[in-house]
Amino acid sequence: MQCGICPRNCGIDRSLHAGACGAELLPRVARVGLHHWEEPCISGTQGSGAVFFSGCNLRCVFCQNHVIRDGTLGLPCDAETLCRHFFSLKSQGAHNINLVTPTPHADTLIDALRLARSRGLELPVVYNTNAYERVETLRRLEGLVDIYLPDFKYVSPLLSERFSGCADYYPVAAEAIAEMHRQVGILRLDAAGIARRGLLIRHLVLPGCIDDSRRVLDAIAGMLPRESFLSLMRQYAPTPNIEAPPLNRRLTDREYERICLYCGDLGFQNVYIQGRESADLSYTPDFAKSQ
Repeated sequence: MQCGICPRNCGIDRSLHAGACGAELLPRVARVGLHHWEEPCISGTQGSGAVFFSGCNLRCVFCQNHVIRDGTLGLPCDAETLCRHFFSLKSQGAHNINLVTPTPHADTLIDALRLARSRGLELPVVYNTNAYERVETLRRLEGLVDIYLPDFKYVSPLLSERFSGCADYYPVAAEAIAEMHRQVGILRLDAAGIARRGLLIRHLVLPGCIDDSRRVLDAIAGMLPRESFLSLMRQYAPTPNIEAPPLNRRLTDREYERICLYCGDLGFQNVYIQGRESADLSYTPDFAKSQ
C-alpha cells in the first residue's frame, strides 16, 4: 500500500521499503519509560509514560533526538506489543501515555489505542508531534487522543526549508493545529494540575530567529483563544554537528525575554516558560542504553 499518512505523501510501499520518514511498516520503538522533562502538567510528579518512536517526517538540522530520526533504531512493535507497553507504563505510575514522534506510525497506533481502550486503559493519550500532519490522518485519531502536544516551529518558508527540509511547513501545521483544537479544545487540568484533555502548543525559540517566533505567536493569536496553553521552550542547545550561525550558539537571555514579553502583550494567559538551565543536551534520553 502506498503511504500517504503525512504531508510528504511519499507513496512508498512501506512493507517493502522505508518511507521518506525512514519508517518501515511496523513502528520501531527506541525507548519506553517514565519521562520527567516535559511540561509540569504532562510529567507531573510521577512522570509521563513516554514511547519514543524511530523515524520522522522532518529533517530538522538541530534535532536533539537525531539518533532515532532515521527510523533504524529500536525494535519493531505491532499493535499488541504497543498495547502491552501502554499497560506497563500504567503499572509504573505514569500520568499519561506520551507518543513521541507518532506521525509515521498512525496506522499501527490507531489499532493499538483501540485495543488498549477495549482492555480498560483510561490514562490520557498524548500525541507529541512536530505538527507536520495531514488533517485526514488526525481525523482518524479523533476520540483516541486526549491531549495534542504539537511543536509549532515556523512561519517563514525560508527557515522551515533551511532547517527542516519543508518549505510548506507553516500552512500545513496551522491547518493541523486548528484540527487538533477542534477535536480537544483548550487544555483542561485536574485538581492536581495534571493535563486531562486539550491542546498545548510548544514553540522552540531559536537563536537569531526572534522575528519568526513573533510571527508564530501572531499566527496562534489569530487562530485560537487567548486562554490556549502555550509552552515557550528555551531548551535549544547546538548539537556537535552544527557549526554555522545562527544555530551554533544558545539563545541569549534578551532574545528569550523579548519573546516572553511579546507573548504577554498578545494577551496569552496560560504560558509555560523555561530557565536558562534547560538548554542542556543532558536532558536528551540516552537511546543507546534503551536497547
